[in-house]
Amino acid sequence: MNRLWTGHIVSFILVSIVLLSLFTFFNNRQKEIKNLQNSRVEKWLKLDYLDFDDPLQKAILEESLNLFDPSAVKENEKQISQIEKYRNQQVLEAVKADQSGAVSLDQISNLLTMYFKFIVVYLITLILTFYGVQTLGSYKFIKEKQNPESALVKLKNVFQTPPAQHTFPAYLKILSKSGFIILKVIAKGLVYMVLFSPAYVLAYSFRTRFDTETVFFMILLGIISNALLITYSQKFYTFLKSESRKGYVETAIVKNMDNDYHFISPKGLNQSSVFLWRKTFPGHVFNHIYENAHFQYLSAIKEQASFLITGLIIIEMALNIQNHLCYELLQNLLYRNYAYVTLIVLGIYYIVKTTNIAVDWYVQKASHKYYNLP
Repeated sequence: MNRLWTGHIVSFILVSIVLLSLFTFFNNRQKEIKNLQNSRVEKWLKLDYLDFDDPLQKAILEESLNLFDPSAVKENEKQISQIEKYRNQQVLEAVKADQSGAVSLDQISNLLTMYFKFIVVYLITLILTFYGVQTLGSYKFIKEKQNPESALVKLKNVFQTPPAQHTFPAYLKILSKSGFIILKVIAKGLVYMVLFSPAYVLAYSFRTRFDTETVFFMILLGIISNALLITYSQKFYTFLKSESRKGYVETAIVKNMDNDYHFISPKGLNQSSVFLWRKTFPGHVFNHIYENAHFQYLSAIKEQASFLITGLIIIEMALNIQNHLCYELLQNLLYRNYAYVTLIVLGIYYIVKTTNIAVDWYVQKASHKYYNLP
């Protein structure tokens, strides 16, 4: 067993031990605190002559306590409120677990449901962003190789080309062409604005138009927000750019391998191949460039996955989506239910660690093929 897998196993065990120990400590502490609070409250509820459903009797009790100890007015008020809270908790106990006490089996069951939902959203979003990163990066590289004219040059050419006839329809055609170019630039700018926007900004922009509690909306936000696609498609594009400058590419071109990046050319690329899940460009030099860049990018999936998980946590917290894992994390931090928080953190750690192990295993497997190893 090499150092990589030893490191994974050791870190997995150590972090699990630390977080589970913290869970046990906080859970026992919260149980003790609740039992102590309940014992203080229950001594009042055992008094048969006090009816806590009667506001007058509660007021008399509070005034009596204040007369007995005038220096403890705030403590007495707190005591009455604790009695009310305890009675309400008893009524609601069958409906909802108490957030301030020890973690119950019902809470763990509810947590597992939210955890499974979070994993589904995470996996689907990770797969789709992995596809989008390579597709956008490849498309950008190919378009750059085609040496397209900029929008300003296109506008200049449109206005410098004299119309065949000096008629109103001819001039209208020039205006429509220039207008289309300008609208295309504006649309491109709006797309970039959306892709660079934080998730909560987009979510609150669409909140009145979509159901923000759906899994589909979570996946959509995870893909298009927080600059995830732009950042990592640029990274993949950099790998493609770096590979295209290597000597084997020049050698392949000298040996007459196809090097035309236009889609309509007989020796060019097939445009539909760029949008396939498994991208292949047989007979073209870009096929080797893409495969080498793809192999180099595999290790970056761990970084992309961590970035994605952070984004999903922010999305769920910022939107206050109930019955979602990270909303519960935020709520229990406010309740100071640290045992429950520790369980959620441990679950998120397992997702990150499992992703890292899976990526390292796949990279190791792919490297045997890449380096022609047995």
